[in-house]
Amino acid sequence: MFYYFFNYLQGLNMPGAGLFNFISFRAGLALITSLLISILYGKRIINFLQKKQIGEIVRDLGLEGQYKKQGTPTMGGLLIIASILIPTLLFAKVHNIYIILMIISTIWLGTIGFIDDYIKVFKKNKAGLSGKFKIIGQVGLGIIVGCTIIFSDGIVIRENPKLSATEIVEITEGTKDKPIDKTVKNDHKSTKTTIPFLKENEFDYSKILWFLGEDFKWLTMIIYLLIVIFIITAVSNGANMTDGLDGLATGTSAIIGATLGIFAYVSGNIIIADYLKIMYIPDIGELVIFSSAFIGATIGFFWYNAFPAQVFMGDTGSLTLGGIIAVLAILVRKELLLPILCGVFFAESVSVMLQVAYFKYTKKKYGEGKRILLMAPLHHHYQKKGIPESKIVARFLIIGIMLAVITVITLKIR
Repeated sequence: MFYYFFNYLQGLNMPGAGLFNFISFRAGLALITSLLISILYGKRIINFLQKKQIGEIVRDLGLEGQYKKQGTPTMGGLLIIASILIPTLLFAKVHNIYIILMIISTIWLGTIGFIDDYIKVFKKNKAGLSGKFKIIGQVGLGIIVGCTIIFSDGIVIRENPKLSATEIVEITEGTKDKPIDKTVKNDHKSTKTTIPFLKENEFDYSKILWFLGEDFKWLTMIIYLLIVIFIITAVSNGANMTDGLDGLATGTSAIIGATLGIFAYVSGNIIIADYLKIMYIPDIGELVIFSSAFIGATIGFFWYNAFPAQVFMGDTGSLTLGGIIAVLAILVRKELLLPILCGVFFAESVSVMLQVAYFKYTKKKYGEGKRILLMAPLHHHYQKKGIPESKIVARFLIIGIMLAVITVITLKIR
């Protein structure tokens, strides 16, 4: 909203109003605002949740110190959501298609998580929302995101981002008042994405069924939709599984959000995109404002969620964080980097799948189920080995930073 207000003031030649044309300035304001909201209002939210007796219900997992968490306020994900949405609405161009998609994704998955937590807390049902309803919600969001990417005229890429020196100066200084001719500049619809470490690092999903010819182009769209649905479901569930130790999901999400913010910035800056030889995505730069709000919200929540946690995010937060990360990665065309960037989420999810699969296999073959890990997800395995919770979280976050750095340098390592 402030963008439109100051844009109006700029038209009146008001000194300083032009600052709001710069993404970096608005991103900084979004980060600071989200931090202030989450930190300053965090304690009030915690007191409110305590007053309403909205506390964590701990299952007996045989872990040391787990009952100390009994009654700790949960559903703190509402604070994260508010800290993301308010700065985004204040400082981003809310008519931007990418911002609209991120707002929808945040509210959509936040609602699913809230219903799940509500059933657990108020209905005293530890199972929460049925798994099939969660999947239906995730599939629904995947269809919305995928169809928008496929059919919206506002989502295009430019493969050869070449501009004249004059145009570069006009764009960087925010003085260009006429739109660039998309036909001349090669803006077009595409389902291309980035493949890490390869010299020709772009892959078009439409090539998957190239042998079927143009008559089966509609089938490619269905495959793309299925891929988008799978990514959103997998990452949101991965974040949900990771949210088992104080500060683990929050800290990991902040690192991932910062990395995706970098990708959004370089992909939306025509000069940097040309230098790095990556696809330029017009208007994607606005996601830097959303990413900044996301970073501020997660770091601010970490203030209260770090060991020993004063509040838990619940599924309201974890499903939302995972979904936001998935949609961000898809929009900046970096979803194939998620196994690296979200390596912590990936390891947690795989540990559960391997544990269950091996247990079922050995039970069928030997009549007695055996386990690969002491307990799944992976972080509980290390808890069972006697490693303090705070040390496990610190080590996982260090690994998360290393994976984020590896992900960023894929821009040049091919």
